[in-house]
Amino acid sequence: MGRGRWRAVGSALWRSVAVWLVSTLTMLALAGILPDFKLQSDDGDSATRIAITAALGAGAFGLLSSLVWPLLVRALLLVPALVLGLLAFFLNGSLLLLALRLIPDGRGDANPETAVVVAAVMSAVASATGGALAVRDDDAYRRRLYRLADRRRRRRRAEGRTGPVPPGTVFIQLDGVGHDVLRAAAQQGLMPTVAGWLGQEGEPSHRLTPWRTDWSSQTGASQLGILHGSNHDVPAFRWYEKDTGEVMVSNRPASAAELQRRAIEQTGDGGLLTFDGASRGNLFSGGAEQIALVLSMAARRGKENRSRAGYFAYFSDPANAVRTALSFVAEVGREIGESTRARIRKQRPRIGRGGLYPFIRAFATVVERDVVVTAVIGDMLAGRSAVYADLVAYDEVAHHSGPSGSDVDKVLQRLDRSLALIAKVAEHAPRAYRIVVLSDHGQSPGETFRARYGLTLGDLVKAGCGLPVPRKARRTHSGAEARSAVRAALRRPVEEGAGQHRPAREAEPIVLASGNLGLVSFPDVRRRMTREEIDLRHPALLPTLANHPGIGFLLVRSQERGPVVLGARGSEVYLDEEPVDPGPLADFGPGAADAVRRTDGFPHVADIMVNSWYDPEYGEVLAFEEQIGSHGGLGGAQAQPFLLSPLVLSAPVGEGHELVGAERVHGVLRRWLGEYQGPEVPVVGGDTPALAATDPAVEDRTH
Repeated sequence: MGRGRWRAVGSALWRSVAVWLVSTLTMLALAGILPDFKLQSDDGDSATRIAITAALGAGAFGLLSSLVWPLLVRALLLVPALVLGLLAFFLNGSLLLLALRLIPDGRGDANPETAVVVAAVMSAVASATGGALAVRDDDAYRRRLYRLADRRRRRRRAEGRTGPVPPGTVFIQLDGVGHDVLRAAAQQGLMPTVAGWLGQEGEPSHRLTPWRTDWSSQTGASQLGILHGSNHDVPAFRWYEKDTGEVMVSNRPASAAELQRRAIEQTGDGGLLTFDGASRGNLFSGGAEQIALVLSMAARRGKENRSRAGYFAYFSDPANAVRTALSFVAEVGREIGESTRARIRKQRPRIGRGGLYPFIRAFATVVERDVVVTAVIGDMLAGRSAVYADLVAYDEVAHHSGPSGSDVDKVLQRLDRSLALIAKVAEHAPRAYRIVVLSDHGQSPGETFRARYGLTLGDLVKAGCGLPVPRKARRTHSGAEARSAVRAALRRPVEEGAGQHRPAREAEPIVLASGNLGLVSFPDVRRRMTREEIDLRHPALLPTLANHPGIGFLLVRSQERGPVVLGARGSEVYLDEEPVDPGPLADFGPGAADAVRRTDGFPHVADIMVNSWYDPEYGEVLAFEEQIGSHGGLGGAQAQPFLLSPLVLSAPVGEGHELVGAERVHGVLRRWLGEYQGPEVPVVGGDTPALAATDPAVEDRTH
């Protein structure tokens, strides 16, 4: 054994002894504070004997935590992962009780409730002590990184790849954070890491670039396009497919797996992460071999489903489990307090935030964040070439609290701390890393359609069809991304209430909502109905929808003149006829007509596509779901996400050009992976990535 290895063993032994001594002192302190926790016999013991008992108990608890806890967690992967986090306290308490039973002469004793408290405190103290010693022991930390780098080099040589190791790339998706929100947060000091990258107090290291989504401004369409290069035939977050009679939902595991299969079939390659990539917390895998918490893989059974392994990697450390469980409980309390204050102040707009929502929010802002960030750090220390991770905290909170305000400001601050941690790890990783931060969409504020008008879009459609309308409007199901992650963690992959979209009679329309985008389909007609057929069956339907003040425009298809956009007071825009008069699309900005025209060409576009009203002055829309921060259609900040990229990478687009569509973003990311002789991503038509070969907006770059 070499001198370096002896130093590493000695350093590890020293840290273990130090943690054991601190744990012993912690146990002694708790024995003096808690009346139901004792470390002596009933007749009393000397201070020396009590100290020995504490040392034995701390040692036994440490050994059990190191040896037994990982086995317990692996076994408990058979139960819901979210439940595993909540069981952390009780499992730790059980290990402590077992450790006390191992002390000779029965001198250690505690009731179960006290054991839970003592175990939680000892785990937290041991974790903090070990972490502090590891940070201070720079030599040991560097030696660990050197070993990882050597292991990486040996693997490269075994695969026949020699030469210098090119930089890796980490893509962090801040779900739902719009371009203007990120820029404002940096300027206001909420995100100092981002502000530093943008050079607010020095030289910039990154550039901030806005991009524009497709009509369907939601994670399913955007992330599928970004990771797999195609979001063809994804008209919304949820839609009805007449050929199969099924409702596709982007955050349902079976639907996500099918969408990924279609995208791979469409493009002919596995995705952005096929070469030495890792996918963490995403809807889709991107072709990565290393996956954790990936929804499209959650529907698989057996060994092929490695998605939940991320929970084991994180919760196998009992300190992680305790820390996350404590933060989870604190976040639940924070949400209850914030929602109570909102009710007392009678804030408007406001939606219900009771029921399970506080737990869903805590899962998104604590559990999902901790597990995903830890997985990314592990990928960087392992030297993976490309990592793509999604953090959904802001998106979930903004749906219920709005895209701006104190609630989301706190979330943005915590996301910035996660970015700072990842950047710090990059400084010590066994290879250089380029950190790219991006979003899949933004969010637009506004009250719900139901709150403003007292009826849902489904009620309005029924009225236009001459069908009976319920007296009291029912709430429309909200499908935020975090809910899908919770269902997967709870092993409930099928969306709750999935059958509610089916009509009582086949002739009745199916009405679905995706933010401020609505879809109306007639299931008894096995193809897309034309405008003429709809008018013949329900003469009042299209005028009722188009003239309603909460509706911005409709898309239908004329048998004679192709796609047509309908607006109030008889306004019509025929998209296949030149020149195209913007008409009701004028307020929705440049590119609206192109986005609507593209969606019209999808095989599974609805018979009637409905986009809500939009106020360009205040940027507000009317969500057809129960959300006061929404996305899914056209109108405002929801269609304006961002790319935050290092200056060492080529510019996303040339000067004077706009980056439009998730598929184009995929091309940019592929190009970046190929720069500096990076990962071998699939190409189209030769050695140059597809976007660089076809996009005139891409600048030439010399290295």
